[in-house]
Amino acid sequence: MAKKKQLKVTLSRSRFGRLASHQACVAGLGLRRMHQSVLVQDTPENRGMINKVSYMLTVEEV
Repeated sequence: MAKKKQLKVTLSRSRFGRLASHQACVAGLGLRRMHQSVLVQDTPENRGMINKVSYMLTVEEV
């Protein structure tokens, strides 16, 4: 079985003062504070959330 791809997502801009839906996307990715990084599965759902708030994130493939 092939290993699933993962993405390292880092919150590089503050989520405060943003649209509620954008804050929800950041929370959905598991990010709580600035410069925090999380590993998420490379799924269409996660890609959609990342694309929506891409101006606040730094993304690397792992």
